[in-house]
Amino acid sequence: MIKKIVSKNFDIKDSHKLKVARENDRYSSLKKLFSMSPEAVLDEVDKSGLRGKGGGGASAGAKWKLIPNPSDKPTYLIVNADESEPGTFKDRQILEYDPHLLIEGIICSSYAIKSNHAYIYIRGEYVFWAKRLQTAIDEAYEAGILGDNVLGYDYKLEVTLHRGAGAYICGEKSALVESLEGKRGHPRLKPKQKEPEWFFDCPSVVNNVETISSVPFIIKEGFEAYRAYGTEKNPGTMLFGMSGHIKNPGIYELEFGTNMLEFINKIGGGMRDGKKLKALVPGGSSCHVLKADELEGITLDYESLKAHGSSLGTGGMILMDETVFMPKVVKNLFEFYHHESCGQCTPCREGVSWSDKLMGKILDGNGTKKDLDTLLSLSFLLNGKSICVFAPSVAFIIDSYINKFKDEFYSLVK
Repeated sequence: MIKKIVSKNFDIKDSHKLKVARENDRYSSLKKLFSMSPEAVLDEVDKSGLRGKGGGGASAGAKWKLIPNPSDKPTYLIVNADESEPGTFKDRQILEYDPHLLIEGIICSSYAIKSNHAYIYIRGEYVFWAKRLQTAIDEAYEAGILGDNVLGYDYKLEVTLHRGAGAYICGEKSALVESLEGKRGHPRLKPKQKEPEWFFDCPSVVNNVETISSVPFIIKEGFEAYRAYGTEKNPGTMLFGMSGHIKNPGIYELEFGTNMLEFINKIGGGMRDGKKLKALVPGGSSCHVLKADELEGITLDYESLKAHGSSLGTGGMILMDETVFMPKVVKNLFEFYHHESCGQCTPCREGVSWSDKLMGKILDGNGTKKDLDTLLSLSFLLNGKSICVFAPSVAFIIDSYINKFKDEFYSLVK
């Protein structure tokens, strides 16, 4: 049984309230934090091997070190709480059950990058969670945990919660920053070299809720304690989700490197109603689908999933039993991506729309083999031809579902 890092207080009654949170170790890392220099804190996070838990898995320490030091401009921490990936519902657990953990993580992370103002960009539909988080922020201000002198230390930090307008594309970090600046949520062109995000032309770090919430443990217990869990390349833990046709759906904190089938069968309880597992997507809808017979030997970490032709993504696993008809799954996904494309890039705007319409034609019984061939050719047009990874995600759906379940798709065409 591992020591829980992020979900430790989830089962404690009223853990979202400041009094209860402080009784259960929240803000206990700050005494040690302020005894260290910002550079030492940043180095501690870097040595911990903490990786971003919003999908990409990039090194948090390496990203933070892109901030110029010293900087002649203000620096900002931006927390991505725009959790919109289908199948993903882990960050909202933190916001609901332990929002003060996130605030503590924001203080630690902001101090490390010498930021005095942090923004939390939250999904527009997360009304309940936005209210709960704002209440926690207000409590922290009233208690002197946020403001001009954080807990009496010579450090100022303001935290602003910003609600998005409900666009999935704003989960992409540069589109999020554009939206936060008051502009249309369009992803930015990627620079030739690694550099920070730029918020009103000021250097900024963007990380998701769970990543920032992992930092207090690293500061309080030390980087070795974090690396004691997980694998060499994937240290620590992650909140893994299970949804779909599983007996015990939910969010579970596990070490990286946990065997996937053990997770499904022991913790998830296996498939419900005595049905057999047919397929799953391991980290949200934009990952390549995996058939049940492909899961042997897969572990829950970035390298293992990549080696098996998919990706860990956000850790939100969607499980489908033998009753699922894959063409209907693909149509459902296409409708989502068709609706959510920002329209900035022609291959994405037109290609995703075309894919959705072709799949609808096929499901209505009016499709031909040529339509399926056209759909497969659209994968090439979508992959790598746009500014962000939205269009490639649709290409992944086309390639993996149609190629792995050919019989189901070709049974619909003339």
